[in-house]
Amino acid sequence: MPERGRETESLGERLRRLRRERGLSQRDIASPGVSYAYVSRIEAGARQPSVKALRKLARKLGVSAEYLETGRDVHPAEERELRLSQAELRLRLEQDLAAPEQDFRAVLEEAAADGDADAVLRARLGLGEVAFRRGDYAESVRQLESPLAEGEVSPLSHGDVYATLARAYSGLGRPERAVELLEGCRAEVREHAPEDVAAEVRFATYLSYALADRRDLAGARTVVKEALDRAEGAADPYSRVRLYWSLARLALMEGKPRTALRQIHRAIGLLEATEDTRQLGRAHLSCAEILIDDADAPAAASHLERAERLLGDAADAADLGWLWSEQARERTAAGEHEEAAALAGRALAILKGSDPLKLARAHAALAGAHIAAGDVDRAHAEYEHSVNLFAGENRWQEAAATSRDWAHALRDAGRDQDALDVLDRAAEYAARAPVGVTHA
Repeated sequence: MPERGRETESLGERLRRLRRERGLSQRDIASPGVSYAYVSRIEAGARQPSVKALRKLARKLGVSAEYLETGRDVHPAEERELRLSQAELRLRLEQDLAAPEQDFRAVLEEAAADGDADAVLRARLGLGEVAFRRGDYAESVRQLESPLAEGEVSPLSHGDVYATLARAYSGLGRPERAVELLEGCRAEVREHAPEDVAAEVRFATYLSYALADRRDLAGARTVVKEALDRAEGAADPYSRVRLYWSLARLALMEGKPRTALRQIHRAIGLLEATEDTRQLGRAHLSCAEILIDDADAPAAASHLERAERLLGDAADAADLGWLWSEQARERTAAGEHEEAAALAGRALAILKGSDPLKLARAHAALAGAHIAAGDVDRAHAEYEHSVNLFAGENRWQEAAATSRDWAHALRDAGRDQDALDVLDRAAEYAARAPVGVTHA
């Protein structure tokens, strides 16, 4: 309880009192970014400190940032809970990976020292997700495997964690390990929560992706169709949306874009009955992407307009990067290469350091804009970035398709030998694509 008379104490007055009680000068509690003059202005009530400055000053004074700001003390575990929640929110918004990573690491160190097992677990799971978003799959596996092996989480309580770990295995070229993990998740759901259709469908979807990465498209399709039968009549529309999306992905891997479009349109029909504008916007983005890939950019334009409108303020960095990349490709097809280059540049800027696959598509979009402008050298560099990213993610089909576009651009520019070299790479990538994929 605060002492009498301190209920109305201002932040500046509290800072001065705490400093004097500890026999410290303003210079003593100063630090890089928080000068003694800055401290003086805070104490005088002429400056409101930033969150970062509050934390630095609180550490110098041996109190919590919450107490320094409000006069109400908070237990360290409660403060960690707040910091973890803020870091998890930043991670979901995908606006900046550096800030949540820093918070997760700081909490992990503090929680480990205090024996706060729950906070340690959440911080490690957060670091595993950060590493995955960065494309550092080995670090993601390192952070996530231990909590799963020790039984600290389960498929029913942390389904997304298992999905991330499975995708990290596939990213490391170990799809068989991803399949093993996800088959175990599906079995556990069936045994312990047979009524949870949504959870079973979620893991069936992830399992279909892993099977496809293992070059088993037939097995992936069987898993999805079994789950679709299970989800028929289920109250939750998202279960069937997930499965239609999975069928669309498999159709694309088989070289059947129009079949994929039909599946996405089924998902759109279900999403239109919900209020989920974000997922509906993403569905329209998927349609646009498929149509542009299928050389029907005019038909993609209306889907892009609807996606932009639906995503609105709910768009995170990944959504915006995806949207701008596809808009760039549509603008290139329409002959607006300057606008296309600007959009692709914005996509690359916002995606920097995040999802390698979306970065790869953004580089390819910028390459296409440079080709339309007649700048083959700059396009050559962007194609190189794009293909290397796709190959680094074991996305052989995309790497092959982008390499073919690259080779055609080089050939049209009269650089026949370079074009042949790139076509050799395209053939190598195509040979690694899942069995059953059509190579147009």
